[in-house]
Amino acid sequence: MSAFTALTDTTSPVRVVLVGAGGMGKRWLEVLSESPDVELVGLVDLNLDTAEAARANAGLPTLEIGSSLSAVVSATGAQAVVNVTIPIAHHPVNVEAMSAGLPVLCEKPVAPTVSQGLSLAATAEVTGQLLMISQSRRYYRTLAEYRDAVRGLGRVGILTTEFFKAPHFGGFREEMAHVLLVDMAIHAFDVARYVLDADPVSVYCEEFNPSWSWYSRDAAATAIFEFGDGTRYVYTGNWCADGLETSWNGTWRANGEHGTATWDGETSPVVDRVPDAPAENTVEADDSTATLEEIEGSLAEFVSALRTGIVPSGEVHSNVFSLAMVEAAVRSAETGERVRVSDVLEAAYLTAVADEARDDVRAALEGWGSARNGLGG
Repeated sequence: MSAFTALTDTTSPVRVVLVGAGGMGKRWLEVLSESPDVELVGLVDLNLDTAEAARANAGLPTLEIGSSLSAVVSATGAQAVVNVTIPIAHHPVNVEAMSAGLPVLCEKPVAPTVSQGLSLAATAEVTGQLLMISQSRRYYRTLAEYRDAVRGLGRVGILTTEFFKAPHFGGFREEMAHVLLVDMAIHAFDVARYVLDADPVSVYCEEFNPSWSWYSRDAAATAIFEFGDGTRYVYTGNWCADGLETSWNGTWRANGEHGTATWDGETSPVVDRVPDAPAENTVEADDSTATLEEIEGSLAEFVSALRTGIVPSGEVHSNVFSLAMVEAAVRSAETGERVRVSDVLEAAYLTAVADEARDDVRAALEGWGSARNGLGG
């Protein structure tokens, strides 16, 4: 976990540049424009026509735009960056921003590969800047309630997620390999880590494509994760599942020694405790989840971290474990074998060291000795 320096001014809005003016960028433009905690001062996109159209659509005619992050930062005096580019651009944009002395809130995933995620964690250490990943589906009031309920069950035996949706995206998603695991399941995997407050040690995963699927590659999967204490987390999802669809958060069930708790992904959880169970051990919900949800919630935690110096839940070192869950599940689906998460992390570590272009970041990686040492897991 890397230390970072909090802002000295803890009351003024944080001056923010948004990078990425595409579909998700438009949503972030709206959120950043309306937040009292930030002042949106710039918009960066390689396609200036896209940036100009997004600026006009948001009703921000005087907003500074450009194709160069460094130039827009220099022109605006920005204090932070929100990175909403496509995943392949996450690493270079995050490195450029942190190297310029700016903390970053980046859309998930941290990077396309675990090795690039490790490089970014080391870059955060070298630059002393915060890199937080916006796992927006952690930010629900009812999810905080569910985490609290699960903690009250004592030792958890099994946690399950069922995810059944039928979106017709068109475009690249319908041609992607491992589309469900890579593009969507990371949300559920990250929430499982949040609910259990632990990281898995292994996974066995199978993928397939239903005969009626409009996806060209496997759009359904089941993954069984084992955690260090023996808890199992089972994820079952299908992205061509018409009828009785779940919420976008899926439906959840946890069974522990003192009962069961369910969550439909939207409303408050339902808890059924066994008779004479001991008093519940509750956990305090994050303040940022009390009223602000989804990307508004992640933005609130990011600003709070910059003002207080308190490490946020999505800090890069921790978030790499969520990406490692995806990579391990994909490897298991491809090989038909159980995969240890530590094997994925250590193989990625060797790749990160070999591929690192910056001498100072490579030295930081080598100083870890292993991925686990560096990540603190």
